[in-house]
Amino acid sequence: METLFAGVIIWTMAHLIASVAPGLRAELDARMGLASRGLIALFILTGLGLMVVGWQSAVPHSVYDPPFWGRHLNMALMFISVMLVFAGRDHSRIRRYLRHPMLTGAVIWAVGHLLANGDSRSVVLFAGIGLWACVSIGTISKREGAWVKPVKVAGIGREILGVTVALIVYVALVWGHGYLTGVPLLPNG
Repeated sequence: METLFAGVIIWTMAHLIASVAPGLRAELDARMGLASRGLIALFILTGLGLMVVGWQSAVPHSVYDPPFWGRHLNMALMFISVMLVFAGRDHSRIRRYLRHPMLTGAVIWAVGHLLANGDSRSVVLFAGIGLWACVSIGTISKREGAWVKPVKVAGIGREILGVTVALIVYVALVWGHGYLTGVPLLPNG
């Protein structure tokens, strides 16, 4: 469990450095140039790797009983989460209604998984990532000041493409969930 916890902490610290300690990030950029981005990326990948290894090696213990409908709601929430993550990378119309669609998608991902899973490793991973995303929303919003809704939006073709890609990614995640996490969602999956 320590490895999983360390991964969540490293992931969180690497992502929050720009919004919580912008002076430190600016100093790193000034001293190291573009290499500072590589260093941050290395920390993020290290955190991700530790989360994967920590998840696989942690022995789960029951913390709470998730609701019987949690798994089904989680499946629906995951599609919304994937859509929001993709909307955060483009001029999607969703960006006119949500300031931080990618981080909101991460919060939805975390909440959905906490509704479906009540074991110790799930609480560490999903609550940890959900907390990071919530803190990020607050710190980034504070750093950037008042929100100005984007004027530029993608054309309808681009929107349809985004929904299609999100649907393909969602299906791939459902199908490959067992291979990626060791927790299959489909029979023989």
